[in-house]
Amino acid sequence: MALKPTIYKLNINLSDLDRDYYDTIDLTLAQHPSETLERMMARVVAFCINAEEHLKFTKGLSEIEEPDIWARTLDDQIALWIDVGEPDVERIKKPLVKLNRS
Repeated sequence: MALKPTIYKLNINLSDLDRDYYDTIDLTLAQHPSETLERMMARVVAFCINAEEHLKFTKGLSEIEEPDIWARTLDDQIALWIDVGEPDVERIKKPLVKLNRS
């Protein structure tokens, strides 16, 4: 039987004075069974540092073609790509291609 992810619910009151960005963020976050608590919290910190309207968590470790966090524009272009942790050399050398959404 496969291990299931641990679900966390976070309520973050964010005040970014440098960008004049203020928000209350309700996050439901899944910790993959192979993910450490430290890595999950690094994802949360990266999300808070880069917070914006279209920023979203992806499937993360479950989907190798997607980053941990990204922001997409209204015309489905990738505006921000965030990977947490030590990247694989092959992934860095791989050219970025537009992912098709069904």
